[in-house]
Amino acid sequence: MASCNFYSVNFTASFLNPNKPLTSSPNHLLLNSKFSSSHSDSPFLSLHLNQNLSRTQFRKSKAAPSFVVFASGEKAEPLRVMISGAPASGKGTQCELIRTKYDLVHVAAGDLLRAEVAAGTENGKRAKEYMEKGQLVPDEIVVMMVKERLSQQDSLEKGWLLDGYPRSVSQATALKKFGFDPDIFILLEVPEELLVERVVGRRLDPVTGKIYHLKYSPPETDEIAARLTQRFDDTEEKVKLRLLTHNSNVEAVLSLYEGITIRIDGSLPKQEVYSEIDCALTKLHEQKQAPLGSLAA
Repeated sequence: MASCNFYSVNFTASFLNPNKPLTSSPNHLLLNSKFSSSHSDSPFLSLHLNQNLSRTQFRKSKAAPSFVVFASGEKAEPLRVMISGAPASGKGTQCELIRTKYDLVHVAAGDLLRAEVAAGTENGKRAKEYMEKGQLVPDEIVVMMVKERLSQQDSLEKGWLLDGYPRSVSQATALKKFGFDPDIFILLEVPEELLVERVVGRRLDPVTGKIYHLKYSPPETDEIAARLTQRFDDTEEKVKLRLLTHNSNVEAVLSLYEGITIRIDGSLPKQEVYSEIDCALTKLHEQKQAPLGSLAA
């Protein structure tokens, strides 16, 4: 679903000469051109409209009868969202729902890393050296990948959804240094016993790539069930180690985003989880648009 475009409106007063025809240049948008000679000394509101903008949405407002209103503006800043959650917290599902409605650029560090390696970029080549040795890719490489992705034009224009990143204080500090601060930090919280159950029951169909769950989303046929596989790290012992690492890191990261963090109960049904997230993002979006379209004579 495409996002709506909103533009800020700044009005300046000019004076209307009734003896000259009123024309509109390619860079101006005429909203109301009704006037009479008795209004020769009445100011009208003139604004510059960037001709590169596709459309403008204005809120309804009342102007004095003697006003002729032109409109222009700048596009409001897009949303910048970070979302975090433990393995099996439902983060992937929520990211897809958010991306679909708000048309944000979805950036997941893991996917980005694999794409850079496959494309053979400079960062990808550096990362591949560590991956081939079975070592973790250093923060400075991944941070540069994220920085470059968030700096691309689509991210700047549409806004971004940073999925599961940053995972440490050092990563968060590096992003701040580059000027990437979120408007909101969403944390999905799920009890550990439920997370373990979700992870241990996950299965992969190697043919289609679809993820099933033995309890919550079982395979449709016995044929599919027979070929399902389990990830090597989807065991209770290993998932508890991953949760321990996640919990210790996320609390440190949250300390850098105090005041913009919202905690969501991820154990609720996915539509209820999304409803809470959507409410928060809608409110934030409206706050960003609040100054737009206001008329001050």
